[in-house]
Amino acid sequence: MSERLLICTDLDRTLIPNGPEPESAGARHRFAMLAGRPEVTLAYVSGRHRALVEEAIAEWDLPVPDFVIGDVGTTIYRVGARHAWERLESWERRIGEDWAGRSRGDLHALLQDLKALRPQEDSKQNRLKLSYYLPPGLDTSSLSAVVRQRLEGAGVRARLVFSVDDIEGVGLLDVLPARASKRHAIEALMREQRFDMGHTVFCGDSGNDLEVLVSPIPAVLVANSRAEVRDLACRLAAEANTSDRLYVARGGFLGMNGNYAGGMLEGIAHYHRVIADWLDDPMGSESDTTG
Repeated sequence: MSERLLICTDLDRTLIPNGPEPESAGARHRFAMLAGRPEVTLAYVSGRHRALVEEAIAEWDLPVPDFVIGDVGTTIYRVGARHAWERLESWERRIGEDWAGRSRGDLHALLQDLKALRPQEDSKQNRLKLSYYLPPGLDTSSLSAVVRQRLEGAGVRARLVFSVDDIEGVGLLDVLPARASKRHAIEALMREQRFDMGHTVFCGDSGNDLEVLVSPIPAVLVANSRAEVRDLACRLAAEANTSDRLYVARGGFLGMNGNYAGGMLEGIAHYHRVIADWLDDPMGSESDTTG
């Protein structure tokens, strides 16, 4: 394939094998080989902030990406081989308009009396990301209605992202500009780097990837994703008429089990078949087995 390819991937439990399922030996090495090709532009798409992305790259021996979409879509960095980490300020100016000139502190002032909301550490906040801890098992629907009412009353257009930290056993809430999301940030990067849908692939594993997984962007859901996420993704893609843009990894590709990087490679090769020839190289990985 002489044409360029943009690979956008989630990190935790997608490229990083930090879930309970086994990783196929050599899968990440094969992915690094693919990412190192001159045709490929690599973007990490994560809820992590910059320091945690850098930590993950070092800890898991991940290839250095060309771009990082971080902080739940509120930041886009150009990284490159020299680790320059240049922020795309134009993206932050664009999404910042949704908050009608208000700061993160202004939004917190509107919500600070809500006892269910406990602010996260400063390191987990940024100018356009207001993050809270929530009690486990909280009814987020009623909380969401109250938060939305207050923000809309102040002229703020916001996106509320609820999730769960399984390790700590707490709920999470990120208050973001309405246009800040993984999908919107990927589409902005595609425009900035001149990639179309036919030359872009996204890989993910969880509910916070659903917006991209069921979009027109060709996507891969790795095999280690939860059954309820797979079922919901397939149903929503069918409703959106994008089922042909969602590939669910099942294992068997080059002897790998479909989890994590193995599933990513399986799905990317589904959309771009020449990649299988690139990867099926006995010198590239001497010990690939199904984990």
